Amino acid sequence: MTLIVFYEPLRILFVRSIHDEINDYILIVPLVSAYFFYLKRKEIFSNNKYSFKTGIGVIILGVTFYLIGMSQENRLNQNDDLSIITLSSVIIWLGGFVLFYSLEAFRKAIFPLMFLFFMVPIPTLLMEKIISILQEGSAEATFILFQLSGVPVLREGFIFHLPNLSIEVAKQCSGIHSGIALFITSVIAGKLFLLTGWRKWLLILFVFPIAIMKNGLRIVILTLLGNNLDERILSGSLHRQGGIPFFLLAVLLLMMVLWLLRRSEKMVRPNAT
Repeated sequence: MTLIVFYEPLRILFVRSIHDEINDYILIVPLVSAYFFYLKRKEIFSNNKYSFKTGIGVIILGVTFYLIGMSQENRLNQNDDLSIITLSSVIIWLGGFVLFYSLEAFRKAIFPLMFLFFMVPIPTLLMEKIISILQEGSAEATFILFQLSGVPVLREGFIFHLPNLSIEVAKQCSGIHSGIALFITSVIAGKLFLLTGWRKWLLILFVFPIAIMKNGLRIVILTLLGNNLDERILSGSLHRQGGIPFFLLAVLLLMMVLWLLRRSEKMVRPNAT
């Protein structure tokens, strides 16, 4: 029933995800959620029963968000409208799950169910704030790396003046796309490989400094190549599409943090027993 009601906004959401670089991760969210459901399917559905009061209450909450979204449709841009509608649909799905499978089953399936909230596009205001923070962090990291490299540079806010050229760490250079991908990767990796909650959160928190340093390193390397070899590098395909090696470096750093956290768990567990 919800798929019929929300068919059009969800269709727009997935079509937009295909063409939108920032939101392309939304396509894999239902698949990841389904995978974790599959892993715990026997435990989740071992004792099914109805939970009317809680389930109906959650569904009413979702319907409320839907009505708010419909009433504000003309005032919101497409992204924020999709955010509210998608949020309401996910809440209604969760309510339906509780209604038909019980609150106990919900607790057992908490991770794959909560993971579905990644389908909700980040609201514009929050996205702009995140981009601004990443932009500022990337500028600081860039300046530190320039100083460590010994290259003479004059900084004016987000603008860096080198001997042969000047660059600006613009919002487009914030690394928001790879940052979101790294964040989701940390959530999945924490679930798969870590047992303690605080270590999972610590892994997620490491995403921010890793993403910042990765982005600063990319800016510095491309700028030095443009300054010393060819300025056209800064506007060529290497600048627009050369982020994969740097993202893989960030993933490698994140996996090193994961390895250290996992090792610390193994060292503590024997003592606990």
